[in-house]
Amino acid sequence: MACRLFLGAVIATASFTVDAACPEWLDHSVNRLRSTETVNFCDLQDGRPMLIVNTASFCGYTGQFRELETVYQTYREQGFTVVGVPSNDFRQEASDPSKTAEVCFVDYGVTFTMTAPQAVKGEGAHPVFRALADRSGAEPGWNFNKYLVSGDGDRVWHFPSRTLPDGPEITAQVEALLK
Repeated sequence: MACRLFLGAVIATASFTVDAACPEWLDHSVNRLRSTETVNFCDLQDGRPMLIVNTASFCGYTGQFRELETVYQTYREQGFTVVGVPSNDFRQEASDPSKTAEVCFVDYGVTFTMTAPQAVKGEGAHPVFRALADRSGAEPGWNFNKYLVSGDGDRVWHFPSRTLPDGPEITAQVEALLK
């Protein structure tokens, strides 16, 4: 695809290509939490393994933000990323995105990408979560479901809320994907 920018009499042409490695089901954008900036799941993945988690600010599993941050810090230099997607599908998310941001960034020190709240289950679910459910065979049953996506996007593993982000099940799979 080529893009032309007209600046008075000067024409600048830039060429860029769409990353063919990103699967179509990941090619969706969302706003960052408390921001007008959008991010695309393909850009976040960029051919690397990725953990996508539906989160909530007022859930018994909210403390898993600590472990998610630990996993992110442990593996990010190796090309791993974590994406948190707040959702009120289970009625445990703040109604004000400012409060959600406070819980994530202030209370738990999250540095990985957090998106604006999204629906994660049912027909109204964000397209990425519909695809995660289809590919893994498991729709989120509660907050803090974890979906590990291979770097090529061909494989998706589902881990329920009770599975710790830094537990042996997820850690072994992340390390295998990073080899």
